[in-house]
Amino acid sequence: MVDWVLRAASAADVEAVAELRAVVLRADLERLGRYDEQRVRQRLRDGFAPAYTWVVEVDGAFAGCVALRPDADAHWLEPFYLTPRLQGSGIGTAVLRELLARCDRAGTPVRLNVLRGSPARRLYERHGFTLDTEDPVDVFLVRPPGTITADAPTLSM
Repeated sequence: MVDWVLRAASAADVEAVAELRAVVLRADLERLGRYDEQRVRQRLRDGFAPAYTWVVEVDGAFAGCVALRPDADAHWLEPFYLTPRLQGSGIGTAVLRELLARCDRAGTPVRLNVLRGSPARRLYERHGFTLDTEDPVDVFLVRPPGTITADAPTLSM
């Protein structure tokens, strides 16, 4: 796995995150007949919350982002994108493991949604997420606190 760090996001990160979202989701959205070059970026801009977001950096450069947004009964893991060249490198697993450990310590469930057919679903299921509901486009997953996974120990940020 390559070395990486997380840093707090700022409002200035929104365009880099919006562009990464468009790149990462394009194939799945096209497969579902839902890709719109402007909308995919604007939806991110409209919901971007730097207070709950971290930027993933590799060698000092932007490589992804992750957010953990509190809600009434859970935290929502959204968005979580990693540049395609780094997918499969272990970074996503390490970041997810750390955020889930935080939620476990707080006794908080975690919710998220993925597009139908997205390979990212396998990552989440390996970390204890299970199906909550689904619709023709989205699959909603939930992970109760304290779910044990077979992954290595957590890393600190």
